[in-house]
Amino acid sequence: RDPEPEPNPAVPATGAPQPAPEAPAMATRQNPPVTPLAPGTSGPPTGPMPAPGRGESPGMAPGAAQTLPGLMVGEQEKAAQRPPAPRRFGVLDVETRRSAEEVGGWGNAKRMGVSVAVLYDSGLDDFISYRQEELPDLAKALGVLDLVVGFNIKRFDYQVLGGVCEFNFRGLPTLDLLEKVHERLGYRLSLDGLAAATLSAKKSASGLAALAWWKEGRMDLIEEYCRKDVALTRDLYLFGREQGYLLFTNKAARTVRLPVVW
Repeated sequence: RDPEPEPNPAVPATGAPQPAPEAPAMATRQNPPVTPLAPGTSGPPTGPMPAPGRGESPGMAPGAAQTLPGLMVGEQEKAAQRPPAPRRFGVLDVETRRSAEEVGGWGNAKRMGVSVAVLYDSGLDDFISYRQEELPDLAKALGVLDLVVGFNIKRFDYQVLGGVCEFNFRGLPTLDLLEKVHERLGYRLSLDGLAAATLSAKKSASGLAALAWWKEGRMDLIEEYCRKDVALTRDLYLFGREQGYLLFTNKAARTVRLPVVW
């Protein structure tokens, strides 16, 4: 499910803090720079976090660093950039019956079939599972949402669904978290890596395990795994919306703050 790792720009591992690079030009706005955290910090604490812009930064040990002008988005600026919250949003993930190798490559995702699709509906505050024969019901559920959130959803999940269900999934109002990460960094990160650094949480299994479970008829295990991926994606979306950033660990083993606006 997760994208292949791509080269990561070098970040100094030691020494004095380096000047933040200029943000790349964007069509609508400039994003704040990606900000490395202080050495030795690994992400946000599990308890309540201080609000950004009030001294210590969320995700940093007390006293590790102070908020630096121009490196963090202040509360008022963050609120101004952030679009209105959707009244009702959903988070979607799909598990397949066949692997990329079995269908001739990732470009043929529409041939993979669906073992299970799981939707978190904020209006119901619940997870709903759909088998392949139930996908028309999934399409109806998606149609009433103000926003559909996913991770690599445009390039993968919608492709898979479109191969077995006649519905314009690409016409839905969609936020693809991986797409936003790639736009900001120029390379892709895994769901597992973002969740570990940002939420101190990990995926429960892998897509390969889900494929093996399909062959064994273990739909219960597939659904449980898919629900956990949906929960991670939901929590990353909500964290990024409220805090204005996600965290990841780069190749220099430093935790880096990635500003996001959604």
